[in-house]
Amino acid sequence: MFRTLDVVMIAVMTAAATVTYSIKHQAENKLEEVRKLDAEIKLEEDTIDLLKADWALLTQPNRLNRLVKTFEADLKLVPTESIQLAQPNELPMPTAELPALAPEKDEKVAKSQKKAKGTDAIQTGSVAN
Repeated sequence: MFRTLDVVMIAVMTAAATVTYSIKHQAENKLEEVRKLDAEIKLEEDTIDLLKADWALLTQPNRLNRLVKTFEADLKLVPTESIQLAQPNELPMPTAELPALAPEKDEKVAKSQKKAKGTDAIQTGSVAN
């Protein structure tokens, strides 16, 4: 009744159906993972947007000025003078790790250091008098 070819064809069809179901099941699992990751990404993006809005609110100049005026006595804040800013070669790191400056910038830095030393001597001289 059944020939050998019929039995082989039934076995091949069963194997193909099993492989097809297995691939479909794996694809559905991967799709679920992708949906979960998309939901996590959306949550993170929303959180970032919320934090950016919060930062913009907290750093409004009017709000900061109001806080400075409110806590002026406690904080004793004063404007930063230009001589208080450090140059790269004044930073406490190994010389090998210093950023390379162009030659014209080195000259400008050296001149500004000489000027700063001269003003320090003038300031200490006026304090001593």
